[in-house]
Amino acid sequence: MQAIFLDTETTGLDPLSHRLLEVAFKIVDIPSGFEKLTYQAIVKQPLEVWERRDPKSVEVNGFSWEKVQLGKEEAIVRQEIIQIFTDLQIDRCSSVYICQNPAFDRNFFAQLVDIHTQEKKHWPYHWLDFASMYRALQIKGYREIREPFPQAMSLSKNAIAQHFGLPIEPNPHSALNGVDHLLLCYRKVVGFDNNIISEK
Repeated sequence: MQAIFLDTETTGLDPLSHRLLEVAFKIVDIPSGFEKLTYQAIVKQPLEVWERRDPKSVEVNGFSWEKVQLGKEEAIVRQEIIQIFTDLQIDRCSSVYICQNPAFDRNFFAQLVDIHTQEKKHWPYHWLDFASMYRALQIKGYREIREPFPQAMSLSKNAIAQHFGLPIEPNPHSALNGVDHLLLCYRKVVGFDNNIISEK
């Protein structure tokens, strides 16, 4: 089994009116934690897309019009991703996506590779939520010590990182930094199969 740790940066929060600015992912072998491949691309957008940006979103990710123009056309990024997934035999039986916010990332990723194409190529349709993994493990831990589960708990990636003594994600955000930080947190919170076996 392999996991696609994926993150995106966009012009805003609404995939119906905003567009992708950056995509990054790492393909990782789940048993060993070995990182097979890293991909990152800035996605070039036309001026009319940039003018519809949400100022708060681009403040978070630090994108400027000049930076956007350094990117690749959507069609090129799309073809590069399709080639990578084909070469590494990414399919729904052997691979899953892991994201901090899969509902968000999945919608914007589909701007590059539409759902029909993903389905035709039998790409994974399981987009796993890291925050839910953390919460499930916390629930299990509280049950084991027979204490009530807290009524309030932050599930942001930075809050999870701080809980485990890890650094927060650097600002401004970038998709590749987001992937690296997600993978750092995942290794600490969930771990990989070989690490679990070696600890027994």
